[in-house]
Amino acid sequence: MEETITNNALLKGGEFVIKESKAQDVFIPEEFNEEQLMVKQMAKDFVDAEVKAHIHKLEKQEDNIAATMLEKAGELGLLASHMPEKYDGTAMDTNTNTVICEELGKALSFSVTFAAHTGIGMLPILYFGTEEQKQKYLPALSTGKLKACYCLTEPSSGSDALSAKTKAVLNDAGTHYILNGQKMWISNSGFADIFIVFAKIDGDKFTGFIIERDTEGMTLGAEEDKMGIKGSSTRQVFFENAPVPIENVLGTIGKGHHIAFNVLNVGRFKLGALSLGGCKDSIALAVNYASERVQFKQPIANFGAIQYKLAEQSIRAYALESTQYRVSNLLQDRINHVKSQGKGIEESKLISAEEYAIECAILKVYGSEVLDYTVDETVQIFGGLGFSEEFGAARSYRDSRINRIYEGTNEINRLLSVDMLLKRAMKGHLDIVGPAWAVQKELMAVPSSTKPEGAFGEHKFVLQNLKKVLLIVAGGAVKKQMDGKLNLKEEQEILMNIADILIDIFTLESVLLRVEKRKGMGKDCTVQQHILNVHLHDAADRINKNATDALISFAEGDELRMMLMGVKRYTKHTPCNVKESRRVIARKLVEENEYCF
Repeated sequence: MEETITNNALLKGGEFVIKESKAQDVFIPEEFNEEQLMVKQMAKDFVDAEVKAHIHKLEKQEDNIAATMLEKAGELGLLASHMPEKYDGTAMDTNTNTVICEELGKALSFSVTFAAHTGIGMLPILYFGTEEQKQKYLPALSTGKLKACYCLTEPSSGSDALSAKTKAVLNDAGTHYILNGQKMWISNSGFADIFIVFAKIDGDKFTGFIIERDTEGMTLGAEEDKMGIKGSSTRQVFFENAPVPIENVLGTIGKGHHIAFNVLNVGRFKLGALSLGGCKDSIALAVNYASERVQFKQPIANFGAIQYKLAEQSIRAYALESTQYRVSNLLQDRINHVKSQGKGIEESKLISAEEYAIECAILKVYGSEVLDYTVDETVQIFGGLGFSEEFGAARSYRDSRINRIYEGTNEINRLLSVDMLLKRAMKGHLDIVGPAWAVQKELMAVPSSTKPEGAFGEHKFVLQNLKKVLLIVAGGAVKKQMDGKLNLKEEQEILMNIADILIDIFTLESVLLRVEKRKGMGKDCTVQQHILNVHLHDAADRINKNATDALISFAEGDELRMMLMGVKRYTKHTPCNVKESRRVIARKLVEENEYCF
């Protein structure tokens, strides 16, 4: 299935900032083919029958149930869908794998077990292992016979992963590395057979290793007593003179950071998809309860305050879904392109993930924050029952919170997204300087009122202008740094402002392209148009706020006044009756009694 998705326009990572995308070049969920829908249903049936039906047992980690669930998922092929056929995989395309991740996002704490195994557990071997290592481990990992975990974090190294203190020293015989150190927050460690571990050879060469469970000198701590994801095994891993055969070095000595960072790109993308599934599940729970709960002689779903919550949950979920599948398709197109140049599938996937590292970071941040918002409002809609452990709202609330922390905190991912964008501009990979200079000249000219034609001309005009706001702020900040008047590394607040503008622009464009394509397919877009209008209205206001805050932080005098004038000009948009639009959205939700967009 790897060859099934092709588009003519191949967008570079981060290029959405300066280049207009076309609706015909994105993939939207309305385009799922029959096979993808079948896979989606299979994954849903697995979650309902094997996970949700046994959730109380899973929460208590009874009878090693998470490991058993992995084996059952393996029997269905859910663990092997992203693996090449030569390693007993089914080599499904990226969009189909995204569908699977979305459905497994509804699997509560088992979604963590699934993601740790299939993502950061298996991919380091696929991307960086020798052929012997791949043949030895991947087939059994694909079926669930072997389970994997990933050991990066240490007590003194979290976001600063390269400050790890675990050491590896080659023995006198030159046959084994002797590991000493400690890892923490290791998902799946309680039952994992394969441990992907990072240590420093000779104290400075950060390197990856494949370590098997029965390795002498490797021990586990007790299960962590966590706030959420209680069904996920999380333990510390200790190494005391643990011998690891030299043939189990993963990748190149001293290049372990390439493994860690590239695999995290994929992990961030998958986290966006998992968050999407969680959002849809929580919305269904909320709308179902709001329709049944009667107060003041009518269902609370009739009240404007509740309709606001239901609609806003769905608006954000729709934006996440639109962005997730847009990036999914970009990844697949890049894989196809790289393969056409003679690269192997493993290298093609690795290059693709690296290309769209900015977009993956955005998905991680936006997805985790949309999920947090959604589960929080579901608890509120449930009222007192939402605070009770008898009902699903409380569990989802607890389970969601970790998503903003692992796979790189949202703060780190915000900083990374801007840093990567600016570095690509500095290296000439993206021409941001030219468009930024053009916007500066435009500020001195008479405002243009020329708008794109078509049903979405107004929306496209606003989007183009919002991109100009990003160029004003980012361009102004970079110029200050080049003039020696600003050190952006020490101005994280400004970088956060820019990152939030970046996120709003990318998600807004994704929604616009999806609704436009849906309309072009002849489908009814009445409610989707309301979603687009509200999202644009709110995004423009947020961008105005973030841009203003950033500019005031580093500019002053006439320069500041000129740039603020530009922000005011470029964030103008036709007012939207957000109250009525949200009511239309909420009524549709109640009518369908689930997330239905």
